Amino acid sequence: MTTEKQWAGTTYGTSRMHRWLIAILRVIDVRVVYVFSYIFVVPVCYIVRGKGRSAIYHFMRERMHYGVLRSLWMVFVNHCRFAEVVIDRFAMYAGKRLPMQCDGYEHFERLASSEKGFVMLSSHVGNYELAGYTLVSTNKSMYALVFSGEKDSVMANRSRMFSHTNIHMIGLKEDMSHLFELYQVLRDGHIVSMPADRVFGSKKHVTEQLFGSEAHLPEGPFKVATLCEMEVLTVYVMKTGWRGYTVYIEHLDYDGSSRDKGMHELSHLFATSFESMVSRYPAQWYNYFEFWQQ
Repeated sequence: MTTEKQWAGTTYGTSRMHRWLIAILRVIDVRVVYVFSYIFVVPVCYIVRGKGRSAIYHFMRERMHYGVLRSLWMVFVNHCRFAEVVIDRFAMYAGKRLPMQCDGYEHFERLASSEKGFVMLSSHVGNYELAGYTLVSTNKSMYALVFSGEKDSVMANRSRMFSHTNIHMIGLKEDMSHLFELYQVLRDGHIVSMPADRVFGSKKHVTEQLFGSEAHLPEGPFKVATLCEMEVLTVYVMKTGWRGYTVYIEHLDYDGSSRDKGMHELSHLFATSFESMVSRYPAQWYNYFEFWQQ
């Protein structure tokens, strides 16, 4: 996997554009904005985002083994789905509610009602932010690790939305000092949410087989969980209709008797779960850099 970061990780647009989008979504059906984005926004991004477009194309051709025409079409579909994800987030900021179903909620409910903390592993698949508005615990706080360089307007809206759901954000720092905060949160019996599909900051990683080739996953999320001996869930929020989503929750039952063995077993379980979900929804993996070196 290349270490070059080719995507800034921030939501496209200025703060003023974000405010206008929220205002528009308060009075216009979200599907109208979808169509507008398909016609005017997606083609521009499709042309301009050269490296991102190439990364998705290579994934469709070399990992999903699609033909040339289908791969090109799937790149376009991926950009459309990503536009929908962004629009849906802002629709939530505007006060709209999207239909949500949940598969595996009993896993979250069991851990949320226990005294111990636990870890939720996320990825850049689907629309994970919406999980914060669905998976709410009345007796635990959730601390989500987020990219610190996100736009101020997005962070402000997230804070406003999360203020009603007992969710707090911890900024991801390149010196990895955020890990100390995460350890303490877990020891206090709360929930930690971390992305586990992208290496950032620290170069420490674990190597797993993904779609037939070796890939690097960040060591941090798996190390935090095993060092604190926490149970782990993986959560995906996938778009399954024009407006609706399905939350998929899986329990990763790893062997915690040995920390090193447990960490690698946990990373393998996550990789297996991740590959299965991406295979089901290949157009909803928003990975705009070359994930594999080959």
